[in-house]
Amino acid sequence: MANSKSDKKPFGQRFAAGLKEAWRKFLVSIKRRPQMIPLTVLVIAFLVYSLNLMHVSDTTAKIQGSGMGLAGFVTMLFSILSLVCFMNAFPYRKKVNVPMLILMFLMLGVVIFADVYYLRCIAAAVSRPDNPIAITASTFYIAYAQYYLRAHIGILCAGIVLIALLPVYSKLIRKIKTSVEVVDNGAMDTIDISGEN
Repeated sequence: MANSKSDKKPFGQRFAAGLKEAWRKFLVSIKRRPQMIPLTVLVIAFLVYSLNLMHVSDTTAKIQGSGMGLAGFVTMLFSILSLVCFMNAFPYRKKVNVPMLILMFLMLGVVIFADVYYLRCIAAAVSRPDNPIAITASTFYIAYAQYYLRAHIGILCAGIVLIALLPVYSKLIRKIKTSVEVVDNGAMDTIDISGEN
């Protein structure tokens, strides 16, 4: 059985065509559900915090500041609940659920507030005049906790901006051409459908 024309193409061309088609399918899915962009950012923020929860827990145990444990618990809980609210705020092929959207923004605000409060507790502990906690090789997890909490806040703020601007860039995304063009190679003969006399 003869090979098709696509099989005769060099591997590089077939690989590039495959990447192009995968990119086209990705754009089609984004055009249908542009809310996946801010959702991805929120998921990344959640992963940044949850995967570095060990540093936060160690810092809480070391400093033992007032409300630090509660702030960490609130951040984790409301991060999960905000993702649930996001999914309910943007149901598939339905209008935006405004109450859920507002609730999600409130929860994200609480998460950012809890992170800022936690960072202030760390700053107070390491800079207090009476018996400050020094960040050394054995307590370097405190510096890690500060770094990842700041990164968490930054990513959350980026996600909030993307959600607020969703009506703007979703219109621009829908203008991207993703249709497949069928090229006529002119090899087909004209078909006579008039019938025989």
